[in-house]
Amino acid sequence: MTSLDPTASPGRWDAVHAMLAALDAQIETVYVERGIEGVRPRFAYPLIRLAHTGPLTIRELADSLGRSHSAMSQTITAMRREGLVDSELGTDARTRRITLTGRGRALIPFLEAEWRATEAAVSELDDEIPHALSAVVAELERALARRPMRERILAHLHEPPAPAEPSP
Repeated sequence: MTSLDPTASPGRWDAVHAMLAALDAQIETVYVERGIEGVRPRFAYPLIRLAHTGPLTIRELADSLGRSHSAMSQTITAMRREGLVDSELGTDARTRRITLTGRGRALIPFLEAEWRATEAAVSELDDEIPHALSAVVAELERALARRPMRERILAHLHEPPAPAEPSP
């Protein structure tokens, strides 16, 4: 017997993911309207950090931003493709340090201004809605500290029985 597809109807997180994607798309239109092509909102954080710290390894950059090495590696690859960063040999042959290119450095004043404007817009939104997003996130963090998501999932996970082995 086949079960019903649980992904056929929207889940509770779908609206959050859709909203975040829509917000990123709107930030990206600000870039495009200013003639900045090929720059994604997810690039701003690492580019600004590199401007303030100087060259870092992918691991150092990921750790400093609270991101996974894998996610940061993918972001660096995309930024390299857009000519925003380059890499140089690190202290040993196994490491490479990520550096800003001239194009990446030239974008920093705008990206910092956009960062501040985005923070101001988020603050404005927080003041405009009955449940400030920053407060909701803090409440979620406290709830997850009391009982992590893994435990919550496991409490609801009802795995189907393993299929019977075929008879010889």
